Order: sequence, then structure tokens, then C-alpha cells
Amino acid sequence: MRMVKQLHLAVMEEARNRWDQLTKPPGSLGKLEEIGIRLAGIQGTVFPSVERRAVVVMCGDHGVTAEGVSAFPSEVTGLMMQNFAGGKAGVNVLARQMGADVHVVDVGSRCEVEIPGVLRKKIKSGTDNLAVGPAMTRDEALAALEVGRETARNLSADGVQVIALGEMGIGNTTPSSAIAAVLTGHPLAELVGRGTGIDENTLSLKGQVIQRALDVNQPNPQDALDVLAKVGGLEIAGLAGVVLGAAEAGTAVLVDGVIAAAAALTAYRMEPAVGAYLFASHLSQEPAHRVMLAAMELSPLLQLEMRLGEGTGAVLAMPLLEAATRLVREMATFADLGL
Repeated sequence: MRMVKQLHLAVMEEARNRWDQLTKPPGSLGKLEEIGIRLAGIQGTVFPSVERRAVVVMCGDHGVTAEGVSAFPSEVTGLMMQNFAGGKAGVNVLARQMGADVHVVDVGSRCEVEIPGVLRKKIKSGTDNLAVGPAMTRDEALAALEVGRETARNLSADGVQVIALGEMGIGNTTPSSAIAAVLTGHPLAELVGRGTGIDENTLSLKGQVIQRALDVNQPNPQDALDVLAKVGGLEIAGLAGVVLGAAEAGTAVLVDGVIAAAAALTAYRMEPAVGAYLFASHLSQEPAHRVMLAAMELSPLLQLEMRLGEGTGAVLAMPLLEAATRLVREMATFADLGL
């Protein structure tokens, strides 16, 4: 694994001084100033840019859907991959508005059809049922991580300056809640959400299934890769790899909802230095999301009561990053006014 570089502290201090010299009271632009200063540290310039933007939508299926934890069948994953490729999904609409390219990667779906526009990097056709044994082997998890790292490296080499995390995989809030429970130590009962819109009975079943998975697999909270392999998902592993690869390449990452947060937290526990490259886009309705963001010391920029996934919330935060870059570049300083 390549090293994740520390942020450029001297540049950040220079950027902080620049923000303080702009024609406004110090700190009056709040989080926008924090964003601008951190982007300066990431890119090594007082005047960072996020003009080149991308969304990576990792796709995978889950054996645990056999337990009845989702309101939709696994076939929907493949259908949505076609929808992404056709530019008709929610994330496509928002990405066009925000000037971001959408990259769809099949790292572990059950779909056997070649879909033009979908990068086929399948490690296996869905995870195994985590309620009865490990979701995947350690080697499979590592392979999915590498798919993500390679994706991020390629995008960064192509000039992309910010990568949003997106995903698709029916059933994936179940492994996300499991990961959250293990890596944060938070009570499982307070982490399980409704995902695809399940009813009260299914919500109760979902909690029981996750508890069974934890009991059966005994994931080691001190070993994030063990947690990922035993109770994770292939698309979650792929996104964790995107986080690692982006940070290694010096590229900012926008974290989406609960599944993206599970991936980011996994990467963060593998390499804490990636935390400096992460921006929390929004606060999901899924209860585990807030807990995982707190574990990474991230504060969400938006609160829109969303739980779609796909990277939709992350894309919506892109204009805030752009606003920070434009303010520091285009606002006058007091010296410009002769003061």
C-alpha cells in the first residue's frame, strides 16, 4: 500500500491567513472556510480547484437478502446498473447538474449480462450469506479493495480533483449496520435502519439477522479487513479501496450515506491518515450514519433527510466545495481596498 501523505500544513496556514484577509469578519463563512483551508492542504495550493469531479458507483449483491431483510429482490441491482449506464438514475440527474462524471463499476453483482458503460471488475457474483458464515474470504475482500484503489488512482491520474462515493446493492444497509456495530462498539439496536423502506416486522428481523451474523462470524474490531470480509460487502470493499486510493493520490473524497460511510470508516480504520481527505456530504436518515461520521470526526454539510444512496447526497455537496474555492480566489482582501 502506498503511503497517504500528510496535508500541506504550511499551505494550510497560508490559506487560513488569506481567508482572514478577505473582506469579511474572521471566520464568518464558517464551514466554507474550513473546507477551503483543508482543500488547500490536500492540493498544496492556497487556491485549490474542484472543477474536475467524478462519482464512483460501486455495485454488488448480498447473500444475506435470502433472510428477507430488504423490500426489493436482488435483481434490482442489475436493473439499476442498466439505469446508471443509461443516465436515468437519480445520481445521473444530479451529477449532470453538478458537472460530475459518473463511473459505474460492477465489483460483485449477480448480473451476468455485459452492460455497456459499466466497468466489469467482478470479484464474485455477490457475497455469501453473512448470517450463516463469512460474506467473503479475506483474499476476496482484498481483491475488491484493489479494484477501488485502482479506480481512484486512474481518476486522479486523469485530473479528477474530488471523488464522490456512490453504491448500489440491494440489502447493503444490513452489512453497513454490522460494520458500524463492530467498528464503533455502538449498540446494534440503535444502528439498524429501514434501508429500502421495510416495515416494522422486517426491521425487527433485520436486527436479528445482523446479531446472528455477529455471533456466527465474531469479526475482530481491531482488524478492519476481518470485519469487512466477514460482515461486509463487495461494493463496500470497493468503496473503501476508492478512499484509500484517492487519499494515496492526494484527492479529496465526498462521503455519501450510510453505505459509503461504512466503507470510509473501514478505510479509516485501516489507515487513519485518510480522514484528512474525507468530507461528509450529508446526514442520512439511517441511524448508523451519524454514529460512523462521529467515529471519523466528520461533520455533515447538508441535512436533507435522504437515504437513496448512489452518491446522490455526495454530489449535492459539490457546489459547497466549489463555493469555498471561488470565495478564496475571487473575494477582495482588505488590502485590495487600501485598508
